[in-house]
Amino acid sequence: MTGVPASAAGASAAGGAGRPKTVRRQAGLWNIANILTMLRLVLVPAFVLLLMHGDGYDPAWRSFAWAAFAIAMITDLFDGHLARAYDLVTDFGKIADPIADKAIMGAALICLSILGDLPWWVTGVILFRELGITVMRFWVIRHGVIPASRGGKMKTLAQGVGVGMYVLVMTGPLATLRWWVMAVAVVLTVVTGLDYVKQAVVLRRAGLAKSREALRQRSGETSAGRGPAR
Repeated sequence: MTGVPASAAGASAAGGAGRPKTVRRQAGLWNIANILTMLRLVLVPAFVLLLMHGDGYDPAWRSFAWAAFAIAMITDLFDGHLARAYDLVTDFGKIADPIADKAIMGAALICLSILGDLPWWVTGVILFRELGITVMRFWVIRHGVIPASRGGKMKTLAQGVGVGMYVLVMTGPLATLRWWVMAVAVVLTVVTGLDYVKQAVVLRRAGLAKSREALRQRSGETSAGRGPAR
């Protein structure tokens, strides 16, 4: 015996059973991660206006455009980290974050090609890869998630540095350096893109194989449950 009256024990048990379970609070829309994503979206048209101001070749205005681009790229580094670290992941962030990433980079590439600073084939290769990988992620999402690789992060860094250097007015050795940085970015873009395609194919095959195996098991259990015919 415990020395505790049965009525008290019953009340304690009832009280314990009646306690509400801890429910994780859903992060609100207006959190720091989403605000940084919204800021990046707002910076896209501001960046385009600054870069294309006048004839598009004024060093001062292009410096302002570079500042807007740099802020957008920096917020890209922090919003995802903050969302995961402080449990601020929302449906809005899942959709808006990749859109903001593609929007600022796509706007920069297209504007630079319009101004004649960057060959159109470079813009085409990068945009085709980015949009293609995004579509491919949705194609295999029911089988699993393709994680960001170290090569993908290096690609993003090389693209950001390269495009940023092209936004600024550069001549001489710096102009040559930015050409090489962009060349590295293009190579990483292609190589990591092929790697993501390989991962997607492997992931989809594994997912389909797992689905077929689960279907066979269910069919076997159904047949066994019917028993022998009489």
